[in-house]
Amino acid sequence: MEILKNPKIIQDPGEEPLILYSDASKPLRDLSFLQRSLVLAELAMISYNDENEAQRAAAAIGFSEAQLFDQKGAQAFRFRNDHDVVFACRGTEPSEWNDIHADVSASLVLVSTFGKVHSGFNREVDEIWPLMEDLLRDNSKPVWFCGHSLGGAMATICAYRCKASPIFSNPTELHTFGSPRVGCKRYVNHVDITHYRWVQNNDIVTRVPPIWMGYRHGGNEVYIDRYGRIKKLTGLWRSRDRWRGMLKGLKKWKLDFLSDHSMRQYAENIAIAVDKELTSLSKGGQVTQESEIVIPEESH
Repeated sequence: MEILKNPKIIQDPGEEPLILYSDASKPLRDLSFLQRSLVLAELAMISYNDENEAQRAAAAIGFSEAQLFDQKGAQAFRFRNDHDVVFACRGTEPSEWNDIHADVSASLVLVSTFGKVHSGFNREVDEIWPLMEDLLRDNSKPVWFCGHSLGGAMATICAYRCKASPIFSNPTELHTFGSPRVGCKRYVNHVDITHYRWVQNNDIVTRVPPIWMGYRHGGNEVYIDRYGRIKKLTGLWRSRDRWRGMLKGLKKWKLDFLSDHSMRQYAENIAIAVDKELTSLSKGGQVTQESEIVIPEESH
């Protein structure tokens, strides 16, 4: 049952390999919370690759179809199998502060009566949403959204639009990894959607744009501590963990507010948690309950 011993490896010549551990042979809603989160995390990671490699990687974990949408630089994948449809918005994995700053530097704009949303993120979604909406119009399968970094912000807006749209499909769940804040409090609360927002220790992108500009986070938070463990930490305990994470990084001559943003690291840490869960199950234990690790929206 230990998945870390049997990875699926996809690699193009001269490129860093994709190491995958998830299994989507069952419907996503039939998986445990952590197992489902791993599938969506790995799809968010796969979305950074070209269409050919993404198709091979998606097939390896159980999605027979992977289609890339690219409209004026706004990009997303639709992954599909017999059970589910997943839209993974492609983000950026910046290594420099200037790259991060460019992604989040934009003003809030009013979106109808829904409140205010980041103009740059909203503009990206404007490019690809008509394609998504057409594909979802006659869809009868459960729909899931995910994304990392800018892709997390785009996935959030897409899921909100899906919920508000008159089309038949409704988003089952939204998972974002290292996502920036998307809009004002009114905007992030204007639809009722199950949203899990993954935050890794000192990931700097999760702290921008700043609150003083009117931005707020939505969704239930899942926090990964400085050791890569999923922990329900808030307040002083969270602050202490972040300071220690920063010092730990500096000792290795790393700026962990950048390294903690890595989608590969998010996926790897979730895979470790799934491996522990499966090992526990093989010994008669139980799956990890969401209430044990998820920080409800009203608590942060």
